[in-house]
Amino acid sequence: MSAPPRYFELLDEMSVPGRWVVYQKDIDEHGRQVDPWQFKRGTLLQVEGRPMLGIAHPGIPLDFSLTELATPVVTGRFVSLFEQLELGNEVQFIPAQVEGQTEPFFILNVLHVIRCIDDARCEHVSYWTPEDGEPELVGKYQNVRGLKVDPARMGWLSICRPRGWTGAIIITERIKLAMERAGITGLRLREA
Repeated sequence: MSAPPRYFELLDEMSVPGRWVVYQKDIDEHGRQVDPWQFKRGTLLQVEGRPMLGIAHPGIPLDFSLTELATPVVTGRFVSLFEQLELGNEVQFIPAQVEGQTEPFFILNVLHVIRCIDDARCEHVSYWTPEDGEPELVGKYQNVRGLKVDPARMGWLSICRPRGWTGAIIITERIKLAMERAGITGLRLREA
């Protein structure tokens, strides 16, 4: 009998000494507005210009970083690894420009958002209620701590964002191990 599949939440390792911190500027290289939330919708995007990213805290560029809106910013090394893992139908890499950097960076656009959170196994889950005064959010996740996924809901996917909690990115153990072997920097992985 084989072991059940394992999944991990892909997080930004903020404790890397001397690391940089990037942020979204909400414009592209031509000064046109860029919707910063589009990168969490789980859809293939048609982006005309390269989104601009600023550096909130100068330091060492990492292979994986999250902006303040949980948008993943990755290097060419990260892209190459995902290409080797043949994940092209699950992700899109959007060329981006980081201020002051000449090497290429990309926004990782995860193409699938699925209902996969296992509320009963999470450390804590709360939902918006009418008393919160946000009628459009009633019944949606307000907080999820200790995120756990239901493996039965993951299907064939290797990477996704959970429906209702799209700031999180979930990956399979196969991706986790490949990133660790490749020495991808900036990662913190928590079993989900």
